[in-house]
Amino acid sequence: MKQGPLIGVKACVFDAYGTLFDFAAAARGCRDVLGDSIDKLTALWRDKQLQYTWLRALQGRHADFWQVTSDALDFALETLAIDKPGLRDRLMNLYLTLDTFPEVPDVLTRLKQAGLRTAILSNGSPKMLDAVLSVEDVGVYKPHPKVYQLAVDRLQVPAAAIAFQSSNAWDAYAASAFGMQVVWCNRYGQRSERLPGAPDRTVKSLAELPALVGAS
Repeated sequence: MKQGPLIGVKACVFDAYGTLFDFAAAARGCRDVLGDSIDKLTALWRDKQLQYTWLRALQGRHADFWQVTSDALDFALETLAIDKPGLRDRLMNLYLTLDTFPEVPDVLTRLKQAGLRTAILSNGSPKMLDAVLSVEDVGVYKPHPKVYQLAVDRLQVPAAAIAFQSSNAWDAYAASAFGMQVVWCNRYGQRSERLPGAPDRTVKSLAELPALVGAS
């Protein structure tokens, strides 16, 4: 595994869900209703959410991430036979205010203090997130190259000068294949992908990022 800092980084771009925001927080916020079903619902909801983005992209039938998230939740609730009054609306509302991971505020502060530009590049719809580069601007989901090009165009820096952070292995590999420097935040103990590209660095928490980009 490569060690040491990345070279020539001018901007740090982050995936949102699973990287900055804990997507499991929505189900945990309904512990009083879900009980032991929290982990099963979280996993199936997330898996189906991602599957629907890829399948819609392949079909050329784009819908925004709010719709995809809603459809995935409906599938998960029906599959797990969870039918509680008001639960669906409660889960969707909680998805709008997901908790960040504990280290995130300090990391972002340190990056900005070091003069690095920061941005979020997300599948999320603009109404779901603040100040982001959203796939809605190009009408297709990651890992399509148009999405990563959006960061290059908006930040006006070359791909090689961007450090891209994602907890999703497929996202990390795709950004690398596009030409970005990539830090894979492997929070969930995933295995390496067999895909084009490869992360430049692998960390378990974003707390390790400032040292890699000269902001320690």
